[in-house]
Amino acid sequence: MSFYWRPYVPVAQKRANAMRKIGKMRKKGVVIQPIEIEGRTIAKSFWGKTWCDHLESFSDYENRLPRGRTYVRNGSVCHLEIKKGQIEAMVSGSELYNVSIDIKPLQSSLWKVIKQQCSGKIGSMLELLNGRLSDHVMAIVTDRAKGLMPQPGEIKLRCSCPDWADMCKHVAAVMYGVGSRLDNIPELLFKLRGVDAGELISADIVLPDTALAGKTIAADQISDIFGIDMANDGNADQKNIIPVETKKILHRTPIDIKSTSGKKKKIIKAVAFIQKTSPAADKQKLHFTGKWVATIRRQLKLTVPQFAKRVAVSTTLVYKWEKTPGDLKMQSQTMRKLASLSSSCRIIAEV
Repeated sequence: MSFYWRPYVPVAQKRANAMRKIGKMRKKGVVIQPIEIEGRTIAKSFWGKTWCDHLESFSDYENRLPRGRTYVRNGSVCHLEIKKGQIEAMVSGSELYNVSIDIKPLQSSLWKVIKQQCSGKIGSMLELLNGRLSDHVMAIVTDRAKGLMPQPGEIKLRCSCPDWADMCKHVAAVMYGVGSRLDNIPELLFKLRGVDAGELISADIVLPDTALAGKTIAADQISDIFGIDMANDGNADQKNIIPVETKKILHRTPIDIKSTSGKKKKIIKAVAFIQKTSPAADKQKLHFTGKWVATIRRQLKLTVPQFAKRVAVSTTLVYKWEKTPGDLKMQSQTMRKLASLSSSCRIIAEV
């Protein structure tokens, strides 16, 4: 009996071979979304760590997971895309292997119970995606058997490598890669399970501009920022508040600030600041497209990782932006950073 042993290939050489193949795919227009991990921590966010902890809680996988952690940490997951009910990936090994993982949608009966139990307990999408949840809600969504995470019986694993095991080291690396991806795009978990995250939200904390009339902003917020001592007229209903409608008029009416002094000037600056930095205002004024992001990055002569670092987002997200048609959805803080970058090369976002 004779055995054939493949010659040893250093990890660096394997990676270089994989990158050449990936490069050819990119030239053909294939969108590649690698998993890039800094340091040894695979997942840092609530949803990313919850995914990894859930994965490690099943004895079915415990023998194969350690090699998967090594693979994902050394950058072997060259591509990972999360779709509804499916994860598709490419992992660098002796060759570039294709991994496909099918995950059944969350049972409608379970989703209905989760929605009922979370009703009125999550204030906004931002709270949900950032994992800023009460202990009660956390216990519901992370429940090992009845939460959002899939059970082993709901997962079907496939890899093009010759390993006979259901969960080979390449599949394990991809499963950990999902946890890392959820750090940056947590909403993909809901997409993967085939449910709408918006159904868990009890109310939207951001009011549209058309609904501002009659609403109020606490004066102590302005006092803290600008050092204004707001007068109190003794009316309990009107104590320490400034009508938002007044704020809008002050901001939109031309005022010669140089000829204004003292407290009135501070108030004018304060309300203008609030209007300018309002997330709702940012979203109404600026519209960023994938084509615009690609143009601004090339004008600045930055690579995708360099550009991502400047904007404080993941490289994967920048790749996704540049391939997305139409307007991009992003946080107001990110919009402001992009607008600041655009001013340095005189490219202005669409208004």
